[in-house]
Amino acid sequence: MDSVTVSPDIELLHAQQRRRSVLIVVACTVMGAIAQVFIKLGANHLAHASLVATFWSIFTVPTLFLGYCLYGIFAVLMVYALRHGELSILYPVIALTFVWVSILSAMIFHEAMNPMKICGIAVIVAGVAVLGWGSRN
Repeated sequence: MDSVTVSPDIELLHAQQRRRSVLIVVACTVMGAIAQVFIKLGANHLAHASLVATFWSIFTVPTLFLGYCLYGIFAVLMVYALRHGELSILYPVIALTFVWVSILSAMIFHEAMNPMKICGIAVIVAGVAVLGWGSRN
């Protein structure tokens, strides 16, 4: 059997690429939350529209269009990040989107942040932190 030796330089490069992938996904979580805010703002302008009218409004209501464009950018960045990152680490990080959406909803739409929501946010953050910590071992 032939053995393959990996140089420390290559291992360092892979570690940097994995770290960059995590940072891209964290940025994607913020982008996804902002996209949700734009979609909510656009949806607030829709009357009792049919499914077809709602579909067309994606192209005619600027805030809806912007929200879905951000989702498109999100998808492209995720593909890029997944090239060098571990799916089992990166995908749970996406749960941080829920955290940002909750915070932005409270700030922009004045939605209530009760103790249960705060507890849920803390559980999500703790879960992502545990996964990140566990991936180092």
